[in-house]
Amino acid sequence: MIFLVSLMLLIFLYKYMLIMLLLLELLVLMLSLIMFLVLGMSMLDFYMIYYLVFSVCESVLGLSLMVMIVRYYGSEMYYMFNISKF
Repeated sequence: MIFLVSLMLLIFLYKYMLIMLLLLELLVLMLSLIMFLVLGMSMLDFYMIYYLVFSVCESVLGLSLMVMIVRYYGSEMYYMFNISKF
């Protein structure tokens, strides 16, 4: 239920990058909960560590991209900047 709600919010609130990053982290949290339940029953918990490492790398990359965009454009809103400037 929370997974679908966060997907719907991600579709409708695409203008702000910080909200999109928070919603992506909520999706990662829900997927990690599902993976923990499924992989915990089959004794494959080490795959959970790999998933969490990649999710941390994804969040750090997203935050660094947001800092770069805010420094370059002065705003985090998507419709304020042009992709051709990159």
